Amino acid sequence: MLWIKSFHIIAMVTWFAGLFYLPRLYVYHSQALDSISIDRFKVMECKLFYGIMTPGAVVTIGLGLWLWFGYGFSGNWLTAKMVLVGLVLVHHFWCYRELKAFRDGVSPRSHIYYRWMNEVPVLYLTAIVILVVVKPF
Repeated sequence: MLWIKSFHIIAMVTWFAGLFYLPRLYVYHSQALDSISIDRFKVMECKLFYGIMTPGAVVTIGLGLWLWFGYGFSGNWLTAKMVLVGLVLVHHFWCYRELKAFRDGVSPRSHIYYRWMNEVPVLYLTAIVILVVVKPF
């Protein structure tokens, strides 16, 4: 099970790397004025979302379920962690929705909005790591 746990952590780091970087790309994309830059950001965003973030999410959740069934479900900390993982998935799908809006050229949001949304995964990651390591309840 330690191998599964190791690969779960590696996949989670991959997923969060995308969750940290994609909204930052949205900041730059929302400020881009020329078509060359806009097209470049569209390519970068798609490659990050489909090539790194989504596979990282799938592997993280798959291995997390494997660990859950292997170790069992015990402790309120794990319930809290699952709620937070659900919120991370919501954020992932928000990233997808914004990706589609940029692809279609209809994103009305400002770079300031994306700067704030860029910080959200930090809160999730911090809370999840504390729950897993400290197991406060």
